[in-house]
Amino acid sequence: MATLKDSRSQAIDLNKLDEAIRRAQGYILERQAAEGYWVAELEADASVTAGYIPVMRLFAPIPAPRLRRIVDFLLSKQGPDGGWPLYYGSRGDLNVSIQVYFALKLAGVSPQEPFMKRARELIRSQGGVNRANTFTKVFLAIFGQHDWRDTPSLPPEIMFLPRHFPFNIYDFASWARATIVALTVVLAKKPVYPVPPSADIGELYVEPKGKLAYSLPQATRLFSWGRLFLWADSVLKLYERLPFKPGRALALRRAQEWILEHQEADGSWGGIMLPWVYSLVALKCLGFPPDHPALARGVAGLESFVVEDETTFRLQPAVSVVWDTALSLIALLDSGLPPDHRSLVKAAQWLLGKQILVPGDWQICNPKAQPGGWAYEFHNNFYPDLDDTPVVCQALSRISLPDEETKAQAISRGLGWALAMQSRDGGWAAFDRDNDFQPIAQIPFAEFMPPLDPTCPDVTAHVVELLGHLGYNPDHPPLRRAIAYLKRTQEADGAWYGRWGVNYIYGTGLVLPALRAAGEDMQAEYIQRAVGWLRSHQNPDGGWGESCYTYEDPATRGQGASTASQTAWALMGLLAAGEAASPSVRKGVEYLLRTQQADGSWVEEYFTGGGFPRAFYLRYHWYPKYFPLMALGRYRAMVRGSRETRA
Repeated sequence: MATLKDSRSQAIDLNKLDEAIRRAQGYILERQAAEGYWVAELEADASVTAGYIPVMRLFAPIPAPRLRRIVDFLLSKQGPDGGWPLYYGSRGDLNVSIQVYFALKLAGVSPQEPFMKRARELIRSQGGVNRANTFTKVFLAIFGQHDWRDTPSLPPEIMFLPRHFPFNIYDFASWARATIVALTVVLAKKPVYPVPPSADIGELYVEPKGKLAYSLPQATRLFSWGRLFLWADSVLKLYERLPFKPGRALALRRAQEWILEHQEADGSWGGIMLPWVYSLVALKCLGFPPDHPALARGVAGLESFVVEDETTFRLQPAVSVVWDTALSLIALLDSGLPPDHRSLVKAAQWLLGKQILVPGDWQICNPKAQPGGWAYEFHNNFYPDLDDTPVVCQALSRISLPDEETKAQAISRGLGWALAMQSRDGGWAAFDRDNDFQPIAQIPFAEFMPPLDPTCPDVTAHVVELLGHLGYNPDHPPLRRAIAYLKRTQEADGAWYGRWGVNYIYGTGLVLPALRAAGEDMQAEYIQRAVGWLRSHQNPDGGWGESCYTYEDPATRGQGASTASQTAWALMGLLAAGEAASPSVRKGVEYLLRTQQADGSWVEEYFTGGGFPRAFYLRYHWYPKYFPLMALGRYRAMVRGSRETRA
């Protein structure tokens, strides 16, 4: 029996490792789409699916069998405390619970049901609707369930503000921008689409009717941007009462034109649910008939985000197809599949066809940059991102294609775009360059939707790893600045923050392989601090885990039930630092081998994907498939290298 011994004379069964890798490869290969891509369900909290019920009430009736499946799904996600959580294992969240409760009443569920009583008690115990965030209140106001006076003012006249003005739509993050433009219409029109009396949620208000104190959250400091925005909101509310508003009609037309111009081929806006829903509502407010091409395409396109079977119905917040495909390719390559394997070639050719070669919103603030990135979804030409693009380029660079010249050109364009998007601090953000005008973070609805897209270590790590993989010298200016950024953003305890994955395990697990690829000395003190942090946060079962709660309380970083994806991230960080023979790595590998399912996959209920920290999280159903394979493949490669060196 082949084994690898570590310093404590304990062994890994390499035959068992080979078999685990073979089964994991088989699981992924068997699920490749005929077109060449891979994609799995992307799960968010229950409010995404719940929102389908009131939204479709505006556009098309939901067939009874489907409505029943939606209700069954929502009830299956109710927590033991009566509420619906933001992520698996957390307590009932006020906003999610309000939205699900409203959807259930719209679906005809009696408020006298025991589960509805428990939900109502949970909501009222947390302060009721008046304590909800701005987006929940706006959504409820659309259906007459909340007073429009208790929502912020966001006049469509902001469409007139030029790019050089210190507050304009292009100062907002891409996801916020697309949502805000639609909201300017909705908040100006203040529509009310009534629902049956049986769906009224007045019982969710703690205060008696007629004694509601409508006001936005107050700023805590006397002199602050937050207080300035609240003052501006008061002034704008006075303006809204004027019988004549010069420029309002033109402003609404500008917003309408922007919305129509930014609709994607699949009917979405930004490839994600939040701006999609509000853009549909905005067009309806503007008087677009149901058969208007933009509205009809937008409503029909929602079906592409639906996951439905005989028993349940779920609505995804986005579709992570490019991301899943690129990472599946890297996992298969890391685990030993040859670069000319038929499945890899097919997937690579599909990815080549998804490169975005047309201008997008990013070019408004960076007009000299040339397009060449990849988006996360099937369709999102306006918003390619700096996370997918380097991962796709790295995957493509390792695959042998019949047309190597076309591949090289695509990688060159992708890399060129990524380098042009480096921010002034040396790091990379997800969608834009230098999107960090801090006063905007104080706007009234920032409690749910982050309005900025600042640089972060995890996205930066992906670009750094690509540069290292392509052979760039550490003295290359963009790479040198990026490494300095990563050193500067390291936490005092050695970890790195993870913006788009949960959380410090993700950030640290990505940065260490990037630094190795870039040629950094892996024995350097700052790297060894990161290694020590990973070792110290390993669970007794050999795995690693971290809760989404770390975004609320960073003191809990690195703590949580073990998951396959987070264990894989930690292992890849340690392997990059030369820890293949360490007890920590051995125990981590054993955890993955022990928890693998018979079909070659790993299962985890926990949410390990980022979204909007403290407000919205994601569970990638594919994460516990390709990340463990990636880690085991890299481990095996190091084992073989070690054996060959000793021989």
